[in-house]
Amino acid sequence: MACDTGAKPIEEKENLVNIENNNKQEEKKQMSSSLVLRKAPAFKMEAYDSKTGHYTEVNSEDMKGKWHVVCFYPADFTFVCPTEIAAMNAKYDEFQELGVEITAVSTDTKFSHKRFVETEPILEGLKLTIAADPTGEVSRAYGVMIEEEGVALRGRFLINPEGTVVAQEVQAPMVGRNVHEFLRQVRAWQHAEKTGEVCPAGWLPGKKTLPVNTDVEQMTGRVGDYITIDEIMS
Repeated sequence: MACDTGAKPIEEKENLVNIENNNKQEEKKQMSSSLVLRKAPAFKMEAYDSKTGHYTEVNSEDMKGKWHVVCFYPADFTFVCPTEIAAMNAKYDEFQELGVEITAVSTDTKFSHKRFVETEPILEGLKLTIAADPTGEVSRAYGVMIEEEGVALRGRFLINPEGTVVAQEVQAPMVGRNVHEFLRQVRAWQHAEKTGEVCPAGWLPGKKTLPVNTDVEQMTGRVGDYITIDEIMS
């Protein structure tokens, strides 16, 4: 499913795994595709470090205790993908200031990643590390693998320092994601986890939060006493 094709539905296939249990065969159906509030799947992949120009390895073990984003994209040498990678790179320093590590992933090899970065003009000055998942093992673990195409959907997963996925965004290849919105979400999540407050729709630093950690009884059914729609939309 390349970036220039329509959003053609993928044929549903029931995934059944036979499990031996007391000499009986049982069927295990696919679980929900959402990873939110679950532990992020572990990974170890070969990668291309654009900053150094050398091959390297990325390992989820190295991300323990850190905020981390795993960002899947369909393929090198396509059309929307380099614009997304360049946009994430343009905000790289802001992510670093927030202590957020970024791992971009596709099912291409590390050799393809290197050539892609070296030849695509919009990726000039890239600082990101791009991991290689040619077997699709990691893409499958995160629920974004398109088996018929051998590529991943656009999947972006925000993982907190405890290794729990707190935000997930998955979409078809034809439309790129918004890095500004994602950065906003990162700031909101970090604020919420630090303070115990919750962030209303569209929250930005400096705007009102909802202090459920101190006023939950008074707030129940009375959120409008704390914040107005004009404040939310401003």
